[in-house]
Formats: sequence, structure tokens, C-alpha cells
Amino acid sequence: MNKISMNKISMNKISMNKISMKKLSAVFLCLLLLAPDGVPAEVPAWLKNPYVEHPIAPLDLSNSPRIRQVLRSGNIYLSLSDAIALAIENNLDIELERYSLPAADTELLRTKGGGVPRGLTYNVFEAPVGVGGPDSPLVTAAATPTITAGSVPTNPSELGALAEQQDNLALLQTVPLSTGPAIPHFDPALTGQVNWTHTSTPDTDPLAYGTNALTGNTTNANAGYTQGFGPGTELNVGFDNARYTTNSLQSAFSPYTTSSLGFTVTQPLLRGFGLAVNRRFIRISKNEQKIASLLVQQQLIATIYGVVRLYTDLVALYEDVKVKEETLASAEKLFSDTKAEVEEGTQAPIEQTRANAQVYSIRQDLIDSRGLLEEQEAIVKNIITRRTDNDPEVLNARIIPTDSIDVPGTEDTRPLQDLLSLAFANRPDLAQAGVQVENTQISLQGSRNGLRPEIDLVGTAQNSALAAQLNPLVPPIDSPLLGGYGGALEQLATRKYPTYGVGLNITLPLRNRIAQADVTRDEILLRQSQVLQQQLRKQAQLEVEDAVIAMRRARASYQAAVQTQALQQESLEAEQAKFEVGASTSFFIIQYESYLAQARSTVVVAKSAYLKARAALERATGTILEDNHVSLPDAVRGR
Repeated sequence: MNKISMNKISMNKISMNKISMKKLSAVFLCLLLLAPDGVPAEVPAWLKNPYVEHPIAPLDLSNSPRIRQVLRSGNIYLSLSDAIALAIENNLDIELERYSLPAADTELLRTKGGGVPRGLTYNVFEAPVGVGGPDSPLVTAAATPTITAGSVPTNPSELGALAEQQDNLALLQTVPLSTGPAIPHFDPALTGQVNWTHTSTPDTDPLAYGTNALTGNTTNANAGYTQGFGPGTELNVGFDNARYTTNSLQSAFSPYTTSSLGFTVTQPLLRGFGLAVNRRFIRISKNEQKIASLLVQQQLIATIYGVVRLYTDLVALYEDVKVKEETLASAEKLFSDTKAEVEEGTQAPIEQTRANAQVYSIRQDLIDSRGLLEEQEAIVKNIITRRTDNDPEVLNARIIPTDSIDVPGTEDTRPLQDLLSLAFANRPDLAQAGVQVENTQISLQGSRNGLRPEIDLVGTAQNSALAAQLNPLVPPIDSPLLGGYGGALEQLATRKYPTYGVGLNITLPLRNRIAQADVTRDEILLRQSQVLQQQLRKQAQLEVEDAVIAMRRARASYQAAVQTQALQQESLEAEQAKFEVGASTSFFIIQYESYLAQARSTVVVAKSAYLKARAALERATGTILEDNHVSLPDAVRGR
């Protein structure tokens, strides 16, 4: 008995050594996978890749070198083309939208593994209105028409001139579509299980088992493989191994090993069947890649349109400051002439007072215009840079526009129908809306499939094996199962003990209200998305028509303003001639100078309005990138 006990102790030590090594291996593998610094480089790539993240380039908030190229002597000498290029390189709205491209790539990666898309954001940011917006006191009231106390400046932040408007282009907004039938996990997975158990049970029949307490050790080492496929097929493979030792006299074998290798294939026949249903999220995510690209294009259009508009207002404000400076110079000359005539006694003293009041009034207008110009410069600088707080030279630089605003002598007018066709073909917001509708239709296919009964064809195949050593506590016997673990593997390979089976799993809902509600709701969402798509088309049409009308009106206003300026110039010159011979007073000179200054500012406004209307038409037709010589692939890359 002592010899037998020693053998049992030795066998238990061997088992403990085996299981300890398996446990240590499993713990070591877990530590590798959960290491904070990632999987070591020496691990093979095929084993390491599933457990490492896909890197994203670090965020760079420094300005592009171009800003230094236009910075000279403390001033930023800025042309419209430079402003557009700087915005493409530095604008944070565009940079934010660029991240939708890798985000869409992760959607495809996720759905290829059998996941559900997480969705994109459809927000597009408009550039600030600027102090040239419709609610700001700008050059439309540029010159004082009569003798007043001057205008009071208004805070642009109170007028919303600094805020960015956000457009959400999502057709469904916050209402989600139903997920439909579950998608198989296309990414294969290996599973493993290693455990060791010692049992000790008091024996109620010592004579039968030959001991007062049954003891045994069980070691399990199992592995599995699972994978789903496009038709809805799910494959499960199990490779199970167990090693047992016992002190029971009822067992002829101790230790002994059981092994089995089994396959289970489940194929849905109705619900969840087919590539169209099970790969629908992959198709949706591929469409999301298209949408992401179109959203970046839409953001580029919105930002570049904003740059053109803000730059045009900047030039208009810059020219208006010059108008007011010249008006002030004329007022100061009038004051000087009037003072001289008052001293000579040819004019009443009240004329000198009126002329002096006009000087201070125009000075107030000039102060306001210069302030508005500085505020517009700050807004433009914010659009074309990533940050300026860490760069005092750029922060304190004044912007000097190098382009002028001119209305072309002739205009290439195209029929309205041609412009509408151009807009419907070019506008990315309309294109992405169409892709959203297509995604809704794809999702609806999955919802409809959820109405079907669940009937799955299930097939199983398994091979079993047993390899054992004789129990030293019982009389020896002759058995073909005697041998080591290699014998068990040989039995599996030669399929000595096979098991087969095939069957149907059927689930027939007696009521199917959830699926029916999902299909109906998704049908409604599809109809709503189609209505919203048509609304976008109508909005695009309205924008084209409005821009055409605005261009026509601005051109007519410009031509009228030019004529008014010429006539007011003639009127002033005539009044000045009368003033020189004493036939007029400074009051009338002030009045005509105010009329002329207002006419000159109106010309500036009309030119600015025309160019902004033209930019609005370019945006409405989707040609603003091409018209400003912007290469879309380069702009997407930030060049």
C-alpha cells in the first residue's frame, strides 16, 4: 500500500507540474495582452495585430509656414488667394471635419468585423458673419448726411457677428433606425480554457470503491474557434481534452484522457439569411465613407465662401476708412476756409461753428469705421490661423488687403435652368443627402427581414477519443484504449468514434409586434428622409435664384451709385464755386460734402454686395472651389 501511495503522490506531482506550467503560460499570455505599454515587438505580427490600436497622427495646432510668408514689418499683406490658402491649411472647422474621414474608415473596419456602425456627425460650421453682416452698422450708413453728433459704435458680439452658425445635414437628426436581425461576427475568435480541479468526497460504500474517501484530479484543456460568414452562417469548432485520476476501484483506468473534436454549423434559412441582410452594415459604412468625403467638401465650400465674404467686407471697410479720411480732410479744409472768411467778415460766426461741428462728427464716424476695420481684421485672422495667443507678432499684426473689389464691366449670365442643373449636379450637401436616403433603404431591408420566422439548419459532427493507463489498484485488463495522449489524437484523426447530427431550430412568434413596429417606423423615416432631401433641393434652388437676383440688383445699385457719386461731385463743385464768390454758406457746402461722402460709401457697399452675391452664387451652384482654383484632393490633405 505504501508503494501504491507513493505512486499516487508521484502521479499527482506530475499532474500539478503540468497544470502549473499551463497556468503560468496562460497568465503570461494575459500579461502580454494587458501590458500598458502594448505587446512587445518580438511577438509575431499576426498575433500582435488584433490587440493594438490603429495610430492616429498627433494633433498639430501650429500655423502653417505660409503665415510667415505674408507677414512683413508687423503687417499681414493678404490677398484673397492667400486668405483662401491659409484657411485651407489652418482653419479649425476644416481640420475638425477632416477627422470624419478616418472616423468613416473605422466604421468600415467595425462593420467588417460584424459590428453595428456608430454613426457620423453631420455638422458643418459656417464662418462668422463678421462686422459686415446685415445687422451691423457698416458702410451703408457710412457718411453723416447732415450735421449730427456722430454715430455710436456697437459691440459686434452683441450682434452675433463673431459667432459661428452650425448646420446639421443629417436627414434623420436624432431618430435612430432599427438594427434589424443580429449580424454574425465576421472576425474569427479563438477561445481557450485551462483548469485543474481536485475533489475529495466521503464514500458511502467503501466495499465497492475500496476506499473511505473518493479522491480525484481533473485537468481540462479546451480550445474553440468561432466565426460568422456573409450568408448568416455561424461555425463553432470545439477541441476538448480532460485528464482524470481517481482512487476508485470501480474504474479500470487511472489516469485516463478523453478528447473530442466537434463542429457545429448553424445556417439561418429565413430570418438572418443572405448576403444582402448580413452585409448591410458594411454597405452602409462604405456609403458613410462617401458621406464623410462630401462633408469635408461641404465644409471647404462653407469656409471658403466665408473667407471670400469676410475678405470682401474687409476690403470694403478698408476703402470706407479711406473715404472717411478724405471726407474728414475736406471738412477740415472747409473749416479752415470758413474760419478765414469769418475773420474777414464775409461769413457769419455761426458758419464756423457748423463747420467745426461737422469736423468732429466725421471724426467720430472715422473712429467707428477704423474700429470696425480692426474688428473685421481680428475675425479674418481667426479664420486663417490655428492659434495666435502663442505668437505675439501674428497676434498684433494688422491686415493689409492687397486685392481691390471691382465690378466687372460685363457679366456672363447663364440661364437659370442651367444654373439649377449645375447646382443639383455639384453640391455635396445634396449628394450626401442622397447617400443618406440610400442608407435608410439598406437599413429597411434588414428591418423587413426581421419579420420572417426564425428557422435555422443546424449540423453537428464530432469525433471522440479515450486514452488511458491501467488503474494500479485493480486487476489488469487488455484494452485497445491503453496508451498516452498521442493515442487519443490518433483516434480523433482516424475518426474511430464519430457522432453526427442534423436538425432544425424553429421559432415562430405568435405575435411579432416589435418587428412590425420597426419596419413601419423605418418606412416612415425613409419617407421623411425623402421629404427632407426634396427640401434640400428646394433650398438649393432658392439659394441659386436669390443669388442671381442679388447679383442683378447689386449691379444695378452699383451703376446707380456711380452715377449718384458723379452727380454729387458736380453739385459739390458747383456749390464750392458759389462759396468762393460769397454766394453760398458753409452749411450748404457741408450738406453737399455729406451727400458726396455718402454716395462714395454707397459705391463701396454696392461693389461689396455684388462680389458677395457672386460668391453666394458660386456656393449655391457648388463651383466656388473650382472658381477660386482650389484643388479638392490637395485641400482635403490641408494644402
